[in-house]
Amino acid sequence: MTESPRPPAGRSLIGPDVVITGDIGSEGTVEILGRIDGKIAARTVVVGAEGRITGAISAETVDLRGQLEGQISCAALTLRSVAQVRADVNYHNVSIESGAQIEGQFVRGKA
Repeated sequence: MTESPRPPAGRSLIGPDVVITGDIGSEGTVEILGRIDGKIAARTVVVGAEGRITGAISAETVDLRGQLEGQISCAALTLRSVAQVRADVNYHNVSIESGAQIEGQFVRGKA
């Protein structure tokens, strides 16, 4: 019996009018334009300028334009110019655009 291949991971969008209290998990990309109070685990997390997260993000790639208060654990982090971050961050690679507001501890993980 042959296993059928898993479908490619998709993209989930949390709209600007959505508020979620709880944890989110995805094997693909999660784009957040609304508010999340909880943990997010995904391959890629994109937080739009209107997105707000209170909690933790665990992902391979994080692209942050909105607000985050909590923790980030990722391989690649991009903080855009409008990002507002109050978090402890564990990362491998980071890119910070001029204008990003950052408060917290950054620790580079071992490759």
